[in-house]
Amino acid sequence: MKMHSSVAIKQEWDIVGARQLGREIAKKIGFGTVDQARIATAISEITRNIYLYAEQGTVAFEEVEGIHQNGLRIIATDTGPGIQNISQVMEDGYTTSGGLGAGLPGVKRLMDEFNIQSEVGKGTVITTVKWLR
Repeated sequence: MKMHSSVAIKQEWDIVGARQLGREIAKKIGFGTVDQARIATAISEITRNIYLYAEQGTVAFEEVEGIHQNGLRIIATDTGPGIQNISQVMEDGYTTSGGLGAGLPGVKRLMDEFNIQSEVGKGTVITTVKWLR
């Protein structure tokens, strides 16, 4: 497992930086353009949530090596208000921002593994992995 780097999410521009870095790392690992776009979209959704709801956090990227495959793990961490009802935010079409984004259900569909842990008043950690096929 190789840690590539992380990006602090403090302002809207950081979303773009995280997306670009994630795409570059995905390309280096060997993902094709379609999967690079999926990964970049997932990063956009996750980092936008940090910016909108937690105001600040970090997104970290690491190359993971499985038994038969390699992949990219993305870990988004914030110390925001947390998510009171995780099953509700995981419903398709649920939005509090009024946005048309894919939201967390979209991230789950775009990636191969998805895990969310949140504690009200403490923050949220989202871990997601895309495997190279």
